[in-house]
Amino acid sequence: MTSEPLAVTVHSGGWPEAVEKLVSEQVASRIAAKDATLWGPDAEAEASIRLGWTDLHETSRPLLAEIEALSAELRAEGLDRIVLAGMGGSSLAPEVITRTAGVELTVLDTTDPGAVQRALHDRLERTVLVVSSKSGSTVETDSQRRVFEAAFTAAGIDAASRIVAVTDPGSGLADRAAEAGYRRLFLADPNVGGRYSALTAFGLVPSGLAGADVAALLDGAASVAAQLAADAPDNPALILGAALGASGRDKVAIADAGSGISGFGDWAEQLLAESTGKNGTGVLPIAVSGVDAPEVRQPASDVLVALLGQPDAAVTSGAAPTISVQGSLGAQFLLWEFATAVAGRLLGINPFDQPDVESAKAAARGLLDAPPQPSPPAFAEGGIEVRGPEDLLQGVTTVAGAVGALLSRLEDDSYLAVMAYLDREGADASLADVREPLAVRTGRPTTFGWGPRFLHSTGQYHKGGPPQGVFLQVTGAPANDVAIPDRPFTFGELISAQAAGDARVLTELGRPVLRLHLTDRQAGIDTLKAILR
Repeated sequence: MTSEPLAVTVHSGGWPEAVEKLVSEQVASRIAAKDATLWGPDAEAEASIRLGWTDLHETSRPLLAEIEALSAELRAEGLDRIVLAGMGGSSLAPEVITRTAGVELTVLDTTDPGAVQRALHDRLERTVLVVSSKSGSTVETDSQRRVFEAAFTAAGIDAASRIVAVTDPGSGLADRAAEAGYRRLFLADPNVGGRYSALTAFGLVPSGLAGADVAALLDGAASVAAQLAADAPDNPALILGAALGASGRDKVAIADAGSGISGFGDWAEQLLAESTGKNGTGVLPIAVSGVDAPEVRQPASDVLVALLGQPDAAVTSGAAPTISVQGSLGAQFLLWEFATAVAGRLLGINPFDQPDVESAKAAARGLLDAPPQPSPPAFAEGGIEVRGPEDLLQGVTTVAGAVGALLSRLEDDSYLAVMAYLDREGADASLADVREPLAVRTGRPTTFGWGPRFLHSTGQYHKGGPPQGVFLQVTGAPANDVAIPDRPFTFGELISAQAAGDARVLTELGRPVLRLHLTDRQAGIDTLKAILR
């Protein structure tokens, strides 16, 4: 995490009028000064309690000594495996930080029973669980906490001594930590929204305990804070914000071009999708593997290309609007947060709320409270059950035909979203390989999200953004389920309800959704990969 100059370079395109307007309106300095009026009167109440991220490089400093002291304690006791139970902003930043630093952190942001079992059975005697939830009531995180507490106890380990909590003041998790006597409770800044929380306790505590140099993150952000607050046409945040909000392209492919930062696109995906995808507008982020991705090599007319690092001239020589972004990880966090807030102003939306995230949660809760009888599939083939609206599947009798029918719904401004409620790090992981072939096959931007992880990310955009999405949902029968202590449902039932709830909300909004359920997961994935490619 070395310090390096922060720069945003425009290789093709340019939005000087938008940048000039931002400069004349003093948008950068007003964001730094926490001016809640920037996004209009309807957003003012929310913005007034969501701008604490602008000076975290200063206000988070006291955490460093606390994290270092706790880390030394744990290692002195032989506790060197850190598991993070968290979703969305509570998990995405720590994942990028630790992967970039090359240190081990087990990120448990899933309800897939296989993934939960794998986390439970790996070096439990050396494990510390960081339970991270802003609200303190996130169902996934609460379920993960419960199963780990039971596992520690069953192994003769004092569970409270192995749990560190990170939450907002006054949350149910804060109360639980105090009552149960957890090893440590870290209270985060309540004036920072989850997706802007990379440099709060949510990002720093699990990363620091895992061994990342979190002081360097704050140093990186501090080194560029004045630059990002300047009302100047060369301010990187204004240039990037104008590209995102005024380029006329409502999709952005984010690719690494030798930045040394690992997985940044997944973090930026949530920041952009949840912040801008509402009121029928927004910018859809597409996290791609690298500069050879089809959305980078041959971007559609509605795709902006954003590259992290110093790209080769051959990559930036095309006609499509292309920008490159250079800087340390801490600097990049603050830059993209500033730029997203700038883009929100340009788009005329509130970049700090997420009004449509709750809809899928409510649908899932309803299915858990009153489980319906499973709906019969339209048909099954090769261990894959097919479900979808009648108008989509009329006359279709094969999985390949169903996929073809869904893809035929793509239009010139559409995107395809593959949503896999499976195990992203186990035997199911290879399903993600279908993203690029599908993008090539359709000629349209394609996202791939692991459920329920993406519900805290692009899930907001799917429902609140432009009605352009075409959705392919993949679920699978678990080989072994895992009970959740003191809950009337299992992890398998939870992930099933989350998938069904998500599909229900999308369908009610008129989005085309094809649901494929793998009754034999491994065979089904092999078959499905062949069909999708």
